[in-house]
Amino acid sequence: MGEPNWSNETMWTGDNLPILRGMNSESIDLIYLDPPFNSKTNYAAPIGSKAAGAEFKDTWTLRDIDLAWLLDFEKNHPKITRFVHAVDSDSDKSYLIYMAPRLLEMRRLLKPTGSIYVHCDPTMSHYLKLLMDLIFGRKAFRNEVVWAYQRWTGATKAFQRMHDTLLFYGGGQEPTFNMLTENYSPKSKHKGRRVSRLTDTGTLNQQYTGDDTRQKAMRDVWEISYLNSQAKERTGYPTQKPLALLNRIIQASSNEGDTILDPFCGCATACVAAHNLNRKWVGIDISPKAYELVRDRIAEMGGLFYNITQRLDIPKRTDIGRLPKYNCRENKSALYGEQQGNCNGCREHFKINNLTVDHIIARKVGGTDHLSNLQLLCGHCNSVKGSFGMEYLLWKLGSNKSKPWYKPGFPHYPSDTVTVGNEQMAVNEAY
Repeated sequence: MGEPNWSNETMWTGDNLPILRGMNSESIDLIYLDPPFNSKTNYAAPIGSKAAGAEFKDTWTLRDIDLAWLLDFEKNHPKITRFVHAVDSDSDKSYLIYMAPRLLEMRRLLKPTGSIYVHCDPTMSHYLKLLMDLIFGRKAFRNEVVWAYQRWTGATKAFQRMHDTLLFYGGGQEPTFNMLTENYSPKSKHKGRRVSRLTDTGTLNQQYTGDDTRQKAMRDVWEISYLNSQAKERTGYPTQKPLALLNRIIQASSNEGDTILDPFCGCATACVAAHNLNRKWVGIDISPKAYELVRDRIAEMGGLFYNITQRLDIPKRTDIGRLPKYNCRENKSALYGEQQGNCNGCREHFKINNLTVDHIIARKVGGTDHLSNLQLLCGHCNSVKGSFGMEYLLWKLGSNKSKPWYKPGFPHYPSDTVTVGNEQMAVNEAY
């Protein structure tokens, strides 16, 4: 198993994907993530709350994705490519394209004895279940845990929506699991009674046992109160989850001293729970507010021994040994055969000496020198691409009919779409 290349109680601020790519493999015991739900809503913490300034967008379009993710799927994960293309809605498709590369990295980070809990709701839970099956394997599935709560939702044309879903998967065949218990019938009028036998008439003969605290193995339906606006632990963060929920997950799927990762940290509830339960932890969030919240929340709870580190950099993996130089002869020959001698940009055929080894995902955003992250480009495509992403190159190839490199099948502004597989996908408008 791998060793972490970061210190305990580290909070990264930034996009979690390049940070995840820079973390050592098999270094995490438990991952809990509460990602965006594709709720088609934009959230912001109210002014005056502890989380004031925290906000995030939960609406998705094809312009929110990076074409490099799709190219990576086509090259290394064809089943994910087919699954994504089978999804009808552009919003759902974009959301899954966003989630897939992050879940792939989390799979790499988990120890064989580790576990992952994906927090979602019925909006995307069925799609995420299929994606998790593809990435972690169907046999790794452990439970679909239902978090049941009560709150007023205002629904008038359907049943009140009163639950979230936790997709629980193991990192290997025997993930750490500590069976938790609950009261046998905490709300039953029959508490403290047991069935002795059936009478001759077929009725139940019950005897009082005097035991009101009998326990049973915990079910996969968890009744934990939703945080109301007056809750003591409330920070004002718009999608805050209760500590009781995270305590239960951490107690069930880790031991003291284990390392917990929350890559969508938000108000850092998972990190606070891990700290209180004597676990190590690392968090990532796009907002710098997460660092402030975890620091203040631990201090308010009487934490005496903590030293939270905020990092803005991308970590460098220390577990991959010394890779050959990315543009070595062996890599170039392997890629030439894989691409059948064609440039991965303009798709024209070239002799091997006229092609250059290039990174699909740039090293500055966590891309490695592994062969799976390399491609061959002709000299012109490599020059046009420069330090930008592949979407920029493909857009440029189709943007100017007067140029000799113009390709009518490539995207051109304003109808900037690119064919990936058999489907037209949008190119990021950032260029």
